[in-house]
Amino acid sequence: MEGWEVHKCDRLWILLDSCTPRQNPLLPARTPLHLPAMIQLKSLLNVIDNSGAKVVECIKVFGSKSASLGDVMTVVVKEARPLPTTGVTAANLANKVRKGDVRRAVVVRTRKEVRRPDGRYIRFDDNACVLLSNAGQPLGTRVLGVVANELRMKKHAKVVSLAPKVV
Repeated sequence: MEGWEVHKCDRLWILLDSCTPRQNPLLPARTPLHLPAMIQLKSLLNVIDNSGAKVVECIKVFGSKSASLGDVMTVVVKEARPLPTTGVTAANLANKVRKGDVRRAVVVRTRKEVRRPDGRYIRFDDNACVLLSNAGQPLGTRVLGVVANELRMKKHAKVVSLAPKVV
């Protein structure tokens, strides 16, 4: 396509518009440089800790309209692991949340790419979060997946220490 430059950074293809839409009327009004926000109201995220929730929905982002890696937001639990009706064991007590609970969460992975200071871009396969208590500590005792290094810079060291791998 004329007017577009293609750059490959690691495993991510980036299209950069070399001219503005006013210069080239054939380009769409919404170029790749004006993509929608990362996590916003009504966005669904996977939960990657063992707190009992599977899927949550964002209902409020603190500080702006959209959340990026390391940002805290308020979520409602849309899908949770079922609570067993018989027998109380240590594994059953690990379910700390139920469907409909309102909690805080920190974003640990986003599908929207994020630019790092060294010029690289990082993007994950899904949007994921870790549930937090009111004190800001993780609700679960384990983090079950990869998290971004940006959490360390945004003062979420406890989440980083629980994660098996930091990218």
